[in-house]
Amino acid sequence: MDIHEWPRCIKSARRKKRLVKLDLDKQLIRLSKMREHLWQQQRDLPMVPLAHPYQRGWKRLFVLRDDIRRVPKADFFEALLQKINTIHYHHDRAFKFKKRRKAKYGYKVKKQELREIDAYDWDNNRLKLSEEERACFTRVEYLHATYRRMEIKYAITDPWRFMLKVMPHIVTQVKLHDEVLQQEIDEVDSYIDHHFYEPRIPPNQREATLPLEKRVRTPQIH
Repeated sequence: MDIHEWPRCIKSARRKKRLVKLDLDKQLIRLSKMREHLWQQQRDLPMVPLAHPYQRGWKRLFVLRDDIRRVPKADFFEALLQKINTIHYHHDRAFKFKKRRKAKYGYKVKKQELREIDAYDWDNNRLKLSEEERACFTRVEYLHATYRRMEIKYAITDPWRFMLKVMPHIVTQVKLHDEVLQQEIDEVDSYIDHHFYEPRIPPNQREATLPLEKRVRTPQIH
């Protein structure tokens, strides 16, 4: 009997195999969306204050210099600093990290700078800067280390107005813990890891389940 004369209800072995694979892909997409939904619920949990705050390491951030605090535009620079400030955390007050150099280990102070704005955020004004605040930045062209091409960023013109300050990192509140929600997340993660399904999740779904800082951002071409 010719294969082309088979009834329509009879599926070939190749089609059956393809349908099984397609059904598994649909299940993985649903599973990935459910995991993202559970993670979003976990991120939306409120913060609860601690009865006994405690210190966990140190934090280093920028503050206004003492002489800048006494100028008439001190409030303006303070508001600008809130938008470009960076905070680093470390277990040691010296903020040193181990670095190997010529087969010997040494310690080097961790570098910290004010936030620089890329061209995309600058054009869309993601930081909601006023015209007076935008006048405090300088356009800088630099060679991108990864893409090996010239990029544009905007850096603060007078960084000398700010200074680094180290202070204790006091934990006063923590995120509310939901045992049932955490158990559901662990079950989904355990199922995916046990069957090695993570590589089979479609890239767009796998991208959506990653934290924001780990997502691949498409560079903007100017």
